[in-house]
Amino acid sequence: MPTERESACFEAGIKFGSLYHQFAGTPVSPESAASLGRAMEEAIENQPYCVDVDVDVRTDRIAAELSSQSAEYTELTGRFLDVEMRIEYGEVTVRTRMEMEDDYPLMKLVSVGE
Repeated sequence: MPTERESACFEAGIKFGSLYHQFAGTPVSPESAASLGRAMEEAIENQPYCVDVDVDVRTDRIAAELSSQSAEYTELTGRFLDVEMRIEYGEVTVRTRMEMEDDYPLMKLVSVGE
């Protein structure tokens, strides 16, 4: 049987997979970024064991991408997101973060504690 720590980490991974793959490809602009971020937070917070989600949709990165395009929106990808989550499973609290590391949106455990 998995430990509470292992289960809590697994749940964090499930939340990241859901967040990323549910919303990747969503049309986003600097004007719609805040409402999309809130929708992402609320959707993921519905899942079991998820206590808090903070999604920062990086309008600076979106605007930079749009500056070289004729469209007024782009597709959401991990390079436009900074995400933090807190998962509580039993007595274990897991804190996670997704942020760009070099050219990749890296999802990682920040802390696992009781």
